[in-house]
Amino acid sequence: MTEPWEDLLPGTRRALFHRIAVAQAEARVPSVVAAVAREGRTVWSGARSGGNGPAPDADTQYRIGSITKTFTAVLVLRLRDEGLIDLSDPLEKHLPGTGVGEVTVAQLLGHSAGLAAESPAPWWERTPAALRPELVDVLGERPVLHPTGRRHHYSNPGFTLLGSLIEAVRGASWEEVLRREVLEPLAMDRTTARPVAPAADGWAVHPWADALLPEPVEDLGLMAPAGQLWSTAADLCRFGGFLVEGDENVLSAASVAELRTPAAAPESGQWDGVYGFGTQVIRQSGRTLVGHTGSLPGFVAGLWVSVEDGVAAAVLANVTSGLAAGSVAAELVGIVADAEPRIPEPWKPLPEVDQDLLALTGPWYWGTQPLVLKLTADGGLELRPLRGGGRGSAFAAAADGGWTGLDGYYAGETLRVVRRPDGAVSHLDLGSFVLTRGPYEPGEAVPGGVDEAGWRGLGE
Repeated sequence: MTEPWEDLLPGTRRALFHRIAVAQAEARVPSVVAAVAREGRTVWSGARSGGNGPAPDADTQYRIGSITKTFTAVLVLRLRDEGLIDLSDPLEKHLPGTGVGEVTVAQLLGHSAGLAAESPAPWWERTPAALRPELVDVLGERPVLHPTGRRHHYSNPGFTLLGSLIEAVRGASWEEVLRREVLEPLAMDRTTARPVAPAADGWAVHPWADALLPEPVEDLGLMAPAGQLWSTAADLCRFGGFLVEGDENVLSAASVAELRTPAAAPESGQWDGVYGFGTQVIRQSGRTLVGHTGSLPGFVAGLWVSVEDGVAAAVLANVTSGLAAGSVAAELVGIVADAEPRIPEPWKPLPEVDQDLLALTGPWYWGTQPLVLKLTADGGLELRPLRGGGRGSAFAAAADGGWTGLDGYYAGETLRVVRRPDGAVSHLDLGSFVLTRGPYEPGEAVPGGVDEAGWRGLGE
């Protein structure tokens, strides 16, 4: 049973439908389908069609193009989490003989391996996979265009290599591994490598006339991990929920957060954002969105998730160009998040309190800068400036008795409580910085010492 506020208001539903109706009409799209999920539950779906064929709905398949890359990235991180590979491994360690074996798994995931954007001619999206039977046919004679690890350059062959890596380590096809390890556990029954009815036909629309041309549907073969999949708006919203919370049967929340973490700066002019591991990360109207866009001849797609708002939106259309599906999906997220802000979880007191940690909370000083140390609901610590901007981080307990920074300037750094011989707290050591209870508190804890005369006025 749902609470009344869990369903969208009529005005919000109308605004969502109005947005896709405008998109279909202005972009001259044969059909468009969209869905929105909130807190992991699909709360709205809608479709608009020009009347050519059966009316689509959230269960109608469309090709999703490069959104496929996010699924491939999930499979790679599963291999890492199982200890079968390391992201810093050179490709050659697991997939020898490619000729680009010095690039690392992480660089391939973040498009910083320096590989070419496309395979050699003919255009791989509209020609049979039989023309590219081996990896050498996908990579061509000049596969590396930029110094490895130096810049972001989007590469479809790079994700072909990741798919082949998955096959080599698992000993099974990319398609089979994906179905078994991701699609079935997430109950994404309508996401497949080949179309399963009901599925939309792909069309091109003449740029200067309201005329249609059917687009060919090619199996991508080795290029499949870069863009093969067909899916539905409902399935993609389900996947969007996974990108927020993770799923222990597929990938932990911590590993999913790695997917969303920027890995490389974008190529100049490509996106107003950055790239993670198989995900695009953008800023839109003051909020961070994570997901991916996709296109193949006859189809465009977009999936965006706002982790902070708990909202995901998917947009699918059967047109080669003209509709910015990713932009529409981002607007759908904004419509819901702005009209119906997320209701926060109720505050609850801790079930029990560690008195030693409680004694550490409150003001601390780095020199003269005041900071506040707080005990968080998950049993961690949080150190933030008392006012204004500045350095701060959340910390999690480490096995050696210290605390490890989770974000911000002190990510990965160690916070330690330093005690006097009698057991009383002397100061905090944070990556060699000394934090004391008073500003430049006299005593040996402050590096360089403190002037014995202490604080004074200008005339003293």
